[in-house]
Amino acid sequence: MNAKRVGVLDYGSGNLHSACRALEAAGASVVLSSRAAELRPLDALVVPGVGAFEACMRQLVAVGGDDLVREWVASERDLLGICVGHQVLFAHGVEHGVSAEGIGTFPGTVERLASPRLPHMGWNLVDTGGYDGVFDGVADQRFYFVHSYAAHEHDAQGVACLPSDAHVAVTEHEGDRFVAAVQWHGVTSTQFHPEKSGAAGACLLRAWLMG
Repeated sequence: MNAKRVGVLDYGSGNLHSACRALEAAGASVVLSSRAAELRPLDALVVPGVGAFEACMRQLVAVGGDDLVREWVASERDLLGICVGHQVLFAHGVEHGVSAEGIGTFPGTVERLASPRLPHMGWNLVDTGGYDGVFDGVADQRFYFVHSYAAHEHDAQGVACLPSDAHVAVTEHEGDRFVAAVQWHGVTSTQFHPEKSGAAGACLLRAWLMG
């Protein structure tokens, strides 16, 4: 059986090499590139990301990555967003009072956590709501988070921040319950870093590759 061909989008943000190594260890054949023409023929796409929402979106747009992601999502091909690569899938991000447009796959807004101690850095259990998907076999395991901003299931007015048919996993940091992961059609996205989450993260990546 041939290895799944996975493109990792290089737009100048993210733990690119650790993500590539983790995917290769999970059984993928990995191509790291900033060029849509090189990534488009592959089987799946990974969008990593570290840093500020607005800066990551600016870098993503500069290489045409936003359009590539929209195209990928529309065709329901397998896509994995990690950390800020998960956040930019939402419609907006608000950071230091600055609102920036995201890709808009999901309708919600990424905001600063209301927790008294930030950044949130450490290992958390996630609540899958009974739908395991890529969490099959690791729903009771901890995953590694490092961030100060996140999306919530609903905004302050009670409006849903995700499609009604999305499968959402949540976790909590010091009283603030937020979205830890989303599985929706071909999209899987995680606020945590599977590539830094040890055996649980490796198992999740294998499950995603097999999906």
